[in-house]
Amino acid sequence: MSAAEIRPVVAGCHPDPSICRVGADYYLVTSSFTYFPGLPVHRSRDLVRWERVGHVLADPAHVDLAGLDVSDGVWAPTIRHHDGLFHVVYTVAEHRRGRATFVSTATDPAGPWSPPVDLGADGIDPSLFFDADGRAWFTAARDALSADATGPAEIYLREFDHRALRLVGPSSVLWHGAVAGAWAEAPHLYRRGDVYHLLAAEGGTERNHAVTAATAHSPTGPYTTDPRSPLLTHRHLGAGAAVQNVGHADLVDTPEGDTWAVVLGVRPLDGGHTLGREVFLVPVSWAPEGPVFAPGTGTLADPDGLAGHRPPDDDAPADWVGLRGPAAHRWDGADLALAPAPDELASLGRPAFLGRRQDRHHCAFAATVPAPAPDSADGHVGLVAFQHQDRHVAQRVRRAPGGDVVVETVLRSGGAHTVLARRPGTDRQRLEIRSDGRHYSFGTVTDGVLDVHATVDARLLSTEDAGGFVGVLLGVAHQGPAEAPWAAVEDVTYAGRYA
Repeated sequence: MSAAEIRPVVAGCHPDPSICRVGADYYLVTSSFTYFPGLPVHRSRDLVRWERVGHVLADPAHVDLAGLDVSDGVWAPTIRHHDGLFHVVYTVAEHRRGRATFVSTATDPAGPWSPPVDLGADGIDPSLFFDADGRAWFTAARDALSADATGPAEIYLREFDHRALRLVGPSSVLWHGAVAGAWAEAPHLYRRGDVYHLLAAEGGTERNHAVTAATAHSPTGPYTTDPRSPLLTHRHLGAGAAVQNVGHADLVDTPEGDTWAVVLGVRPLDGGHTLGREVFLVPVSWAPEGPVFAPGTGTLADPDGLAGHRPPDDDAPADWVGLRGPAAHRWDGADLALAPAPDELASLGRPAFLGRRQDRHHCAFAATVPAPAPDSADGHVGLVAFQHQDRHVAQRVRRAPGGDVVVETVLRSGGAHTVLARRPGTDRQRLEIRSDGRHYSFGTVTDGVLDVHATVDARLLSTEDAGGFVGVLLGVAHQGPAEAPWAAVEDVTYAGRYA
């Protein structure tokens, strides 16, 4: 089966999906790392066509991302609805470890969301479960503390006072996972009849990723590993599988009583993925033992009867994000005015960068870019294929010391900048980044024809080569003194073939 035959329902870098339903509407949140605004919220009526309606972290005062690596920041949220209020719990990570865990609430998922409340919880991947008796429970994953731990991590639970928004009572260790030696994370708790089902993700969020489970007759346990674990994985399908790294499941019931799961997965080409971890949809049935993922096949496929082959709309509003905070900018249709900032993309600061998630392998991102003013020798404006502060390629326009305009294609990797191409430029020219899934080409466009200046192997921007947890952003950057003029970037376009 080709990658074209299994489509994500939310494409591009949207990892760690969590879902809930209120009436006929479904709501989805995903991790956002150091992108800002953070924690995008999507809404759907059919589980396939999703529209972004807001962000949980839209106020820069509500999240501190300063100095964080791109793959740290806001991790693994869970969204739940109870008594008229939406709750999202999430972790802010630093150095790949949980720094603090928060809850935000809203009556409308489009916002505004409340300022975050620090729950004082250990670990990562928090979740909430509202039981039928009115009590609420918080689960998360942390380093194993128990002397009898059978794995490096443990899933633990505390009661959640949803009126006061705080954790109360003792901590209970629920489970150490089904796979010896594997990290257990992403716990979600559900009740089916008198049985509590605990789902988790194990094997790491790479090729061995998997959904595992345990059951109990009380939310506090004791829990028994579901012997069918893993309940869903693609690790046995080999390197040729169209979708890999499948895991991190969350369940939702339809109004008709059917159950579906959202999971993350990646679509690699030639062993590397550049789009990041995306959201896929999986049908679930229930057996006496618990949930059965993708019954009859055990692997992802476009669900029968759903419009899973619908490509993303080119004219759908892009989710433009900055790094570690907002970038000062104004949109006028497809024209962008972007303020400069002195921080480099290679820094841990807040560069003047506005990017959108690449959501298909075959695409073109283009804009007409001005050269900096003649007295701005230290500034540059351009387009960027960005994966990490130490792994990105920029097509930038700058002034040489003598005042001439040059267009440079620059690779940032291994702590150094390497100029891949340098060409004479003009005061205003159209730049384009083009991807065929296996290569990125950078060049200038004249009369609709792309003059390629440089081409790089897409693996340079893949998670497998660059590391981390994110996909590629395609965006516009403007480095220069804060007092320099804003850059007038015209006709910013993104389109392509979804395959």
